[in-house]
Amino acid sequence: MTEEWILPLYKIYSDDEDIQLITKIIKRGNNWAIGPEIMELEKQLSDFLGVRYCCVLNSGTSALHATLLAYKIGFKDEVIVPSFSFIATANSVLFVGANPIFSDIEEQTFGLDPKSVKEKISANTKAIMPMDYGGLSCDIFSLKEISKENNIFLIEDAAESLGSTIKGKKVGTVSDAAIFSFCGNKVITTGEGGAVVTNSEEIFKKISLIRSHGRIDSKSYFNNPNTSIYESLGYNWRMSSITAALGISQLHKLNKIIKMRQNNANFLSSRLSTIGKIKITTVPENYSHIYQMYTIQLDSKETRDKLQEFLLNKKIFSKVYFSPIHLTKFYQNKLKPKKYYLPKTESIAEKVLTLPLYPNMTLEEMNYLIDSVTEFFENNYK
Repeated sequence: MTEEWILPLYKIYSDDEDIQLITKIIKRGNNWAIGPEIMELEKQLSDFLGVRYCCVLNSGTSALHATLLAYKIGFKDEVIVPSFSFIATANSVLFVGANPIFSDIEEQTFGLDPKSVKEKISANTKAIMPMDYGGLSCDIFSLKEISKENNIFLIEDAAESLGSTIKGKKVGTVSDAAIFSFCGNKVITTGEGGAVVTNSEEIFKKISLIRSHGRIDSKSYFNNPNTSIYESLGYNWRMSSITAALGISQLHKLNKIIKMRQNNANFLSSRLSTIGKIKITTVPENYSHIYQMYTIQLDSKETRDKLQEFLLNKKIFSKVYFSPIHLTKFYQNKLKPKKYYLPKTESIAEKVLTLPLYPNMTLEEMNYLIDSVTEFFENNYK
């Protein structure tokens, strides 16, 4: 039975256009896979970001996996990744037989710390793979400089940050390639889905092959009476036409959704910032934040855990994003006997708590959240 929350962590924003586009595909009775919506979504994403190529896939994780394969990263290669991320960031490196090398983060954006990254580079390093946390870019320009100096790839896990900017550049356009996710909690969603963007025609063509069995088709496989040409090993990581249609209609609303999220985040921050034990996210100069997540920091793990328990009891969903990957049971066993000490990652992960935020969050809902947090501190820290 699904838990009933007064305030869920997120709600998907949709309208009649989403329904109409999906209905149109259903009614036409064919091309539910490899339909024209795939290329249309890819074009619209490319145009929105200002990049040459976009390839959509069935998930952000598939997009990461395919990108690493396209760059020929494999056995004994090393990829520098954050531990403060969703586990797929590191897992994708293992998928291709390479080794994830965990690097610490910096406190302003929760992105990879360029100083820590420099210390992790070795003769086996083939790529740096930062993650843009919760709708805010990492220090991507510094990481780009490091990648150039060391002749290694910069592959950006921008799953959470479509539409955010840094120094006037949209997230995903500075790195060699970037991936986005469209799973349920993202700013725009197709339920599940992902994309890779790049200015490299070679990488685009490789990912296009990898996502569809390594097959070259002059036209849709399902409308082609001739034998297909299979050029390389590939997977079935295609996005469906219905999913792509949702992506198109959601993308049309992206700027509107971002503005709504920013307005709500600003309202919450103006009230929660008055509570001494709470540190709200401050947006660095020349950055824009799309607030895919609204994350606060508490003064200690004890305060964080007690606040979360209090909110859950009031039917307010909250969640820790993220617990460090290197401390999970799987990676503790995988890394033996090697151990990582990432002081900033571990300290920040003990204090963060992501609170509910969504575009159409009502004033009543926001006030309920604010009043509940205030009540907790008034009851426990007078």
